[in-house]
Amino acid sequence: MNTRVAFCVVFLVVFVVVDSKKLDPYKVLGVNKNASQREIQKAFHKLSLQYHPDKNKNKGAQEKFAEINNAYDILSDEEKRKNYDLYGDERANPGFDGGSPNDQGYTYFTSGGPGQGGFNFRPDGWQSMGGQGGSKSFSFSFGGPSSGGGGFGLDDIFSNFFGGNMGGGSQFGGSQFGGSQFGSSGSSSRPDSGRSRSIPSVNSQMYQKEVADKGMTWLLLSSMSSLQDIQYYEPVIQEVDGSLQGAIKVGKINCDTEASLCKELGIFPRRTSRIFIYSYAASGSGSLVEYSGELAAKSLKTFCQEHLPRFSKRVTLDQFKFPSGDEDSLPTVMLLSTKKDTPIIWRALSGLYQKKFHLYDAQVHDTSDPMVKKLGVDSLPALVGWTSKGEKHILKTGISVKDLKSAVHDLSGLLDGFEKKNKKSGGSTSRRQQTESEDKHIPMLTGSNFDSVCGENIPVCVIGVFKSSKTRTKLESILLEVSHKSLSRRQYASGAKDTIAYALLDATKQASFLNAFDKYGYKSSDSVLVAYKPRKDKFAAYVGEISMEEVEKFMGSVLNGDVQFSKTRQKPKLK
Repeated sequence: MNTRVAFCVVFLVVFVVVDSKKLDPYKVLGVNKNASQREIQKAFHKLSLQYHPDKNKNKGAQEKFAEINNAYDILSDEEKRKNYDLYGDERANPGFDGGSPNDQGYTYFTSGGPGQGGFNFRPDGWQSMGGQGGSKSFSFSFGGPSSGGGGFGLDDIFSNFFGGNMGGGSQFGGSQFGGSQFGSSGSSSRPDSGRSRSIPSVNSQMYQKEVADKGMTWLLLSSMSSLQDIQYYEPVIQEVDGSLQGAIKVGKINCDTEASLCKELGIFPRRTSRIFIYSYAASGSGSLVEYSGELAAKSLKTFCQEHLPRFSKRVTLDQFKFPSGDEDSLPTVMLLSTKKDTPIIWRALSGLYQKKFHLYDAQVHDTSDPMVKKLGVDSLPALVGWTSKGEKHILKTGISVKDLKSAVHDLSGLLDGFEKKNKKSGGSTSRRQQTESEDKHIPMLTGSNFDSVCGENIPVCVIGVFKSSKTRTKLESILLEVSHKSLSRRQYASGAKDTIAYALLDATKQASFLNAFDKYGYKSSDSVLVAYKPRKDKFAAYVGEISMEEVEKFMGSVLNGDVQFSKTRQKPKLK
């Protein structure tokens, strides 16, 4: 019996000593105990990139990487961090109740009382063993042989160790000691384990409803469940979202569940997750641009800012022609600020309001500027608007910015209010305004609008046929730009007829329509350009690489008569 007691004492001493050597998560991440979650997140991101096994092949890198993950797992979870700070263990109750450190440097633990098969470590249980440094020994109290099944006696301990009668085996080798409480914490070593994700998921329906051509810039992460690197991408995206919130939105596309969307957009992950920005920097239509820079918040933020919309025209007040009143035009809004470049806030708003206002911004040094005084602005920044009739309104002066999100929200409210005021004054209803608005996008061809878009009063109707969202975006962008060039500009002068009209067609929904031109319906092509002459029921088609250069060549051939038109197989009709 004495041998058994001695063995048990040695085991528990060793267990406590080993457990006490756990690495300090604060030291592992190199942060102090008062560090904020943002500081902890930054430290983790920096170190995880440095020691990631895929990038760091040095000896010990994998072990260091695991330590970093475990440290972040503790400090990024509020409950675990609190437990670690109080007890030195993120679980707080590793198989027994943990007390608090006292002034003697040891902790008082207890599990049940006398006669309950429990054990306890008490301050008065330390006994000097003599020798240098006054080393201490433990004094243990175990329940007797009659202990209930809820605790453990010596017989239970040794039978579990040496494979004898396991009895309630989970007591020592199972969940209490060897399992989730005294062994592994049961949580994943991934840093996002146990925490809700803040990046919203984007599915096909949401993409079409909230992302595609809605004027807002989106930062999108495409990934798959099998890719473990998502834990490094998410914190960076969350940080950028925090600093640009209001100017951009973020989303995550799971290409496991949204495989068709990822394929259509051309954003399917390869060996790693991928980051894209839905940008309006190049044209009136949005397009996806992949980020290929360093996985760091600062670099990604700069990339996002570069791809914010630029629909506001930068002017100087002495060059600006103040609206004198034209009911056939959109209302005008101008931002006056001391900024050298167009402010981020205004660029973000220009994407949302490009079809509702003529947008301008100007740099002014102070309110003493004669032009600023002429406008009646007494403090900067300021927002000035002119209705379609030329009536000037000071929308806001001395604009204060708390943060991007609230600023965009507040200014959106001002612009919405001014739009309503303009409508009440009789603006925004003219044919010219409707035309300008329509001229900023290419209409989708449907059964209800076919006659108005490609009817017999249209000499030539150019139809961009697509099968995927990615191709649609590219086609619309090219056709929009081509339509504004003098070669093929739509004309709305009084009495004039449209020389050429443009439209888009979804081949996946209107396959029968294409059979009127080609008996196979161009099934083998992802994109086609059809120049259709409704009056003569003749057409010419371009099947090949869709690029600005090729489209312009085709359009030139159509208008110059250098391309041969063929008779349609039948009258094209839409569902």
